[in-house]
Amino acid sequence: MKALPEHPEGVQPEGVHPEGVNAEGVQPDVVREQTTALLVEHVAARVNQVLVEAQEDRGRASLALTGGPLVITAIQALAASTRTAEFVPDWSCVDLWWCEEYFLPQEHPQRNAQRAAAASENFMLLSQVPPENVHVIGDSDQFFTAEDAAADYLAELKAAADADGNGSEFPIFDIALLGVGAHQPVAAQMSGSTGAQALDLDRLPEPGRMHEATVVVCGSHQEPSPLIAMTLPLISTSHHLWMLASDAQEVAAAQQLVRNTTAGGSQGLGVSGQFSTVLFTTSED
Repeated sequence: MKALPEHPEGVQPEGVHPEGVNAEGVQPDVVREQTTALLVEHVAARVNQVLVEAQEDRGRASLALTGGPLVITAIQALAASTRTAEFVPDWSCVDLWWCEEYFLPQEHPQRNAQRAAAASENFMLLSQVPPENVHVIGDSDQFFTAEDAAADYLAELKAAADADGNGSEFPIFDIALLGVGAHQPVAAQMSGSTGAQALDLDRLPEPGRMHEATVVVCGSHQEPSPLIAMTLPLISTSHHLWMLASDAQEVAAAQQLVRNTTAGGSQGLGVSGQFSTVLFTTSED
């Protein structure tokens, strides 16, 4: 791998541990900025760096996303950086995945993919990514039930893993960028929401050797918009797992997600990246 330019000031990597847990074993590394604008610029710079490094290493890169206001703002900053940053990835060789999505019509404004597209539209970020590289969870225009959409996404994950040829059950996620908070879907799902129903793997055309409940449907059929989401075993395969929180309550939610993780990554509902687990926040608490 060729040597990359030094990281921009203030964005030096931290918290990288081969065992897949942070130094204390129970807490993420914390990066604080004074304003949201500075925070998302910081995140965008680090995302660019990791994706460039991944492409230098294997020719491709991948980014897995959730929803949430901070993540969408970070996507906008990432899109803007394609015009201003000195080092940016080749977006034609980047795969975008969604960790969660509402089962709604394709262009519904509540869908995370639609929000991300709107946030980056002025910078044409998504137009640089081939359609086949944008892995959007199925919508209610395509599928009759959320379970059908979840089964389709699980099959897409398996197909991507086979195409990677890395011998893994899952495709490579260089970064999982998660919005957290008491009222955001990923927090509820990661906290073991009792409404989460595991997808019946026997219903898949080719079940494969995937972790149990790799994709779940949260919420009942009576609710207007069930949520389809990756589960923690899959999210925790990410090389870098970065969480964004805007206040003390969200910081506490993020830290709780990581506390339940053991070095073996097998206990409870904890989550961590394979090489770094970082919490980005504007909160001083």
